[in-house]
Amino acid sequence: MTTTDIKDLRRRMDGALQALHREFGGLRTGRAATSLLEPLTVDAYGSQMPMNQVGTISAPEPRLLTVQVWDNSLVKATEKAIRESDLGLNPQTEGTTIRVPIPSLSEERRTELKKVASRYAEQARVAVRNVRRDGMDGLKKAEKDGDISKDEHHSIGEQIQQMTDKHIEEIDKVLAHKEKEIMQV
Repeated sequence: MTTTDIKDLRRRMDGALQALHREFGGLRTGRAATSLLEPLTVDAYGSQMPMNQVGTISAPEPRLLTVQVWDNSLVKATEKAIRESDLGLNPQTEGTTIRVPIPSLSEERRTELKKVASRYAEQARVAVRNVRRDGMDGLKKAEKDGDISKDEHHSIGEQIQQMTDKHIEEIDKVLAHKEKEIMQV
């Protein structure tokens, strides 16, 4: 196993962390953030398109999002995508502009969002562990094929484990921060 293989494992683990950041961006905290609507997809032109490819998402006020839909024929589909998402939002249409008021979160909804955040974090942990497993399998194969010695296997295995621990720790930190943000009134 070479240093490029280790770099690839690190890149894949970093990718899991970036995906978690994107998922968390879509979780509501009581303030309007354009990242809230970006993960949603709209049924447009016979396929699913990301929200930001059918209109401009903006946050003109702390508790309001607007979507300026570019194609008049997609307004209904865009409104439906927002309404049917699990974000608990109630969009209102005015021409090609969809206004999405952000209601304050109830204690029950905050607890629910905290569970969703935990689920996202667990998916990221699993992804990081899967990358570790791939790396360890590659190590075993390299040792079996005679490409590396038992000592090298042990040394590189420790490197991979340390990298995994660091990423899991970072995931836990990001989750704790997001939970604090969600529970803040």
